[in-house]
Amino acid sequence: MTIEDIQKLITGDEHRELELKKSTGELKEGMHSACAFLNTDGGWLVFGITPKSLKIVGEQVSDSTRREISEAVSGLEPAVVVCTEYIDIPCRPDFKIIAMQFDGWIHGKRPYTFHGCPYWRVESTTRVMPRDVFEERICESSPLQYAWENRTTSEIGIVNLNTNCIYNAVRGGIRGGRMPESALNEPEEAILARWELLKDGKLVNAAVALFAGESNPFPQLSLRLARFKGTTMEEFIDSKWERGNVFELLDIGIAFCFKHLNLNGRIKGLLREEQLEIPVEALREALVNALCHRRYDNPGESIGLAIYDDRVEISNPGHLPPGVTPENIKTLHASRPSNPKMAQVLYKATCIENWGSGIQRMIEACVKQGLPEPEYNVWADGTIVIIFRKTSISQGEQTGEQKTWQRIISLMQKNPSISRREMAKILSKSESAIYKHIVRLNQKGIIRHVGPDFGGHWEVNQ
Repeated sequence: MTIEDIQKLITGDEHRELELKKSTGELKEGMHSACAFLNTDGGWLVFGITPKSLKIVGEQVSDSTRREISEAVSGLEPAVVVCTEYIDIPCRPDFKIIAMQFDGWIHGKRPYTFHGCPYWRVESTTRVMPRDVFEERICESSPLQYAWENRTTSEIGIVNLNTNCIYNAVRGGIRGGRMPESALNEPEEAILARWELLKDGKLVNAAVALFAGESNPFPQLSLRLARFKGTTMEEFIDSKWERGNVFELLDIGIAFCFKHLNLNGRIKGLLREEQLEIPVEALREALVNALCHRRYDNPGESIGLAIYDDRVEISNPGHLPPGVTPENIKTLHASRPSNPKMAQVLYKATCIENWGSGIQRMIEACVKQGLPEPEYNVWADGTIVIIFRKTSISQGEQTGEQKTWQRIISLMQKNPSISRREMAKILSKSESAIYKHIVRLNQKGIIRHVGPDFGGHWEVNQ
């Protein structure tokens, strides 16, 4: 780097990626900014320039100066290798500018600290990183170590868990050959330890989510249930909000489906068999997946199960595993649950079958019963699986175009400000195709757009 490069660098005063100091007398403050650069988008720390006047003054550099800089850099954690440049000032032969460049995100989201304190950059200022941001970065950098399900809780003890749920899970594991019969005679503490649900004698959150009794400290352990009239969200037939542990919510969700979905009877031999219009195994798999893959760290979020005349939608505040998309989810893929500890217990209890095969079994069950394949939509704040009802076929044999129309209408109702581009991405179609469908829906008077093209909203008239 030359003096000309420095002059270009300091043009226009300090900014998000540039911190100027008059001398290494401000070395400590300079390291605060260095830490901030590491925690944001990187930047330059330059000594020997007055910040306000941008005057190049430089300073004399001795071996002691170099040692002080090296010792200051060693206060950054994790350790970082910094290339420090000493630039000569032509008009002051004995003085140099000291320039240090720091790259951002070297360790991904893992936050840097200087002498134990994290800093970050806000415009041209260096500030202490807020605690919630620091904790979020820590969790993102080591998800398995700091994941919600692995955190211990002091709010609830083993005595507050649902004993019946624990031993029912054990019985399921024994029936499925995934646990030894001797486990049924073990005390609760030993069973929880077997499932790695204890840490230093304390329950981890996964244990509470799976087996909480009435003393349930987590409001996010809940399920929103609704039966809507028709195919939109305009009118309720039934609506409730239930709290409970994972096993209880699974039973509650399936019971709600039995209440509001049709039972079809057939004679087999001398007996009459009752069959739900949507295969129970498909509904159960979708609900288990939602419980297993959702985010639990936000107490204000919950899973939703909505039944319409033509479909069932199960939504959860969680995203598909890395590498899995709505387009390839129907093919065999590795199972990477968001909550592996909980998933392991559900597997042992035989609520989950072979890893990575659940979606395929959902599809096979639906197709076998004459239903379309389930569909997945990904939103910014979660995932929705749509399972179509038998009634949606028998009542008029919907065409592919009509199904697309219904999905567009559903998207508009959930987000009246949604753009054509967003709809195209969610429905895996081109923008031009979405535009043609919208024109047809508008011509039929089913929808209309209110306001300007950018910033308006949709209204559904059905």
